[in-house]
Amino acid sequence: MPAEWDRHDATWISWPKDPLTFPPEILGAVEGIYVKMARTLARGERVEILVDDEPMERRVYEMVGYSPNIVYHRIKTADVWMRDYGPIFVRGQGGMSAVKWRFNAWGDKYDELKADDFSGLEVARTVGCPILEPGLVLEGGSIDTNGRGTCLTTEQCLLNKNRNPSLTKGQIEEALRSYLGFSNLVWLKEGIVGDDTDGHIDDIARFVDERTVVCMVEHDPADENFHSLQNNLALLGEARDVEGRPLRVMPIEMPKKKVGGEERLPASYANFYIGNSAVLLPTFDDVKDGAAISTLKSAFPGREVVGINCEALVYGFGGIHCVTQQQPSPHA
Repeated sequence: MPAEWDRHDATWISWPKDPLTFPPEILGAVEGIYVKMARTLARGERVEILVDDEPMERRVYEMVGYSPNIVYHRIKTADVWMRDYGPIFVRGQGGMSAVKWRFNAWGDKYDELKADDFSGLEVARTVGCPILEPGLVLEGGSIDTNGRGTCLTTEQCLLNKNRNPSLTKGQIEEALRSYLGFSNLVWLKEGIVGDDTDGHIDDIARFVDERTVVCMVEHDPADENFHSLQNNLALLGEARDVEGRPLRVMPIEMPKKKVGGEERLPASYANFYIGNSAVLLPTFDDVKDGAAISTLKSAFPGREVVGINCEALVYGFGGIHCVTQQQPSPHA
């Protein structure tokens, strides 16, 4: 599996419309986020947008505007979480393949979203490369790689019995090795509070180069994320890459607590997306936004870092990384 910063042919997204995820009073702001994402990414790569039908395509086209790099596909979806139900593209000796893991809506939490398992398969078929189906449950947001064999993940998610209850830790590691080429697993413990995916890595720690990881931290001991994030930070301090070298860790402080209704929302700067020409960073109208932007700029000097206010998007319990999936170029 290539690193996210490797050259892309395209980024895949699914246009938002589920009223349970984004009620009418929220949807307009979420669509505005999508417009900015699509226009920004299209400056450096194709943006493949899933729409349900022709009327929806016309409506989205009017919002986004024309670009030769924006392509529409009439593939019906239940929701927007392309990172988790879309295929994961890998390179091998024979070129690029799409690995289509099973999607069970984060441990059977949302039956109405399970149809997106098929939507992700349709994306893989549309790309036209060979498709590998391991038959195991795995979401793209639960793993992050440096493209050189090291993978970050969490025990809370991958070892959760609501995913692959019959598999041992060793068997899960072997599946990741066989299908994604990971030879070095760095296991963190838990994700952030409010994350209904059971601790996805893309809310807590992400590679920004082969040896450097940005890691979310919380400095307030009274905050419910404090201890778990401190534990993850310590584990990263002990981690090594495939060559035995210690990882460099760049801490980013969590934004202030965001609440939707009575529930804490998983607002995190780690949920950024690395495009060919730009890094899309979720911001939250928070005093810490500027520091997060500066950290990402130092990590990606050759790319524009674009902060996008994602207070509306995180209302649906996800962020920019959750709604995108990269299609890497067939050759490095």
